[in-house]
Amino acid sequence: MRKEPRRVVVTGMGALTPIGLTVEDFWEAMMRGESGAAPITYFDTEAFATRFGCELKGFDPRHYLDRKEVRRMDPFSQYALVAAQQAVADAGIDPAAMTPEEKDRIGVVFGSGIGGIQVFHRQTANYIEHGPRFLSPFFIPMLIPDIAPGHISIKYGFRGPNYCVVSACATGNNNIGDAMMLIQRGLADAMVCGGSEAAISELGVGGFNAMKALSTRNEDPARASRPFDATRDGFVLGEGAGALYLEALEVAQARGARIYAEVVGVGMSADAHHVTAPDPEGRGARLAMEAALRDAGIAPEEVDYLNMHGTSTPLGDVAETNAVKRVFGAHAYRMNVSSTKSMTGHLLGAAGAVEAVAAILATVHDRVPPTINFEHPDPECDLNYTFNEPQDRTVKVALSNAFGFGGHNTCVVFRKYAA
Repeated sequence: MRKEPRRVVVTGMGALTPIGLTVEDFWEAMMRGESGAAPITYFDTEAFATRFGCELKGFDPRHYLDRKEVRRMDPFSQYALVAAQQAVADAGIDPAAMTPEEKDRIGVVFGSGIGGIQVFHRQTANYIEHGPRFLSPFFIPMLIPDIAPGHISIKYGFRGPNYCVVSACATGNNNIGDAMMLIQRGLADAMVCGGSEAAISELGVGGFNAMKALSTRNEDPARASRPFDATRDGFVLGEGAGALYLEALEVAQARGARIYAEVVGVGMSADAHHVTAPDPEGRGARLAMEAALRDAGIAPEEVDYLNMHGTSTPLGDVAETNAVKRVFGAHAYRMNVSSTKSMTGHLLGAAGAVEAVAAILATVHDRVPPTINFEHPDPECDLNYTFNEPQDRTVKVALSNAFGFGGHNTCVVFRKYAA
């Protein structure tokens, strides 16, 4: 007979974001309503329709990693490893003091929506100019998305389940959900999980421009990401990583760990509609949220805060709003919702993980992050989006949505921890 699933708690967090390179700085910047958008500095943008993004400001991988690690990693892996280091340290874990048997029970599930797009660009240019003999022997290991959890496990000697889920912009949530389920079923005692992305590059920006997906508000980058505003014109590309250290409750209690929140449910679905456009009625998003609440055993009216996917696209914001109304009914207008992408931009495969950190901190501080840059009401977007200023309220239950190209929908449920 199958045992009852184990309770899973968050004991460590890490965040590299365009508005802060630590969890603390990230939270404080959100409370100030800061925008991370600015002109792109990584390459010459003159030929591009969009010339701005949400870069990691002040990040130098040499401050965190040795030279060999930096040379042999695409930036997405660098970001993943640094965020994971933050989460492990924040959890109070000392891997050097662990027994081999303890490390056998710790895994890593960490994803990227695109992976090593920067090394792909550089190596392709090398090949075209010089031929195959000039390709780096590290080209493929630097490119593949699953190398990030590999680096994290090698760093610490964690020999538990190790892989990545790739589901475009739903990646972060999918990896958190898998990590939770592995612990629940007893296949691991602890997991490092999350998502990373480093797609602000010629190919990244050019590709999304070709799709007409990005905002072109070049004259005012800081106010370009404006979810739910009637004048929104596309998302702002961001980069970074988010990481959580999850543990079985009894394991965390045994070592006297500080517990941020409990992970109590995950929901997943497909739109089965279009490769990039969301279902207009938000059917897939609704199914994911309903599944997450069902998995958590939580009624819709118990939810206090929802961190929406909210990308600042004309179709996506309306579809998600429609889904929220169908799931929550009248309660949709009583709870707080917001899109922290208004500040960070869209971090693609890292979005769900970074926004999970925001949702968890809302339960810790009983404060809801704002949706900034609101100026013009959209009659189709009429919920309490926590516009422009954070709002104090008790947050016992917080949800975080993440949806991806291909019609992937995910929702994770966090609950304020109570022994």
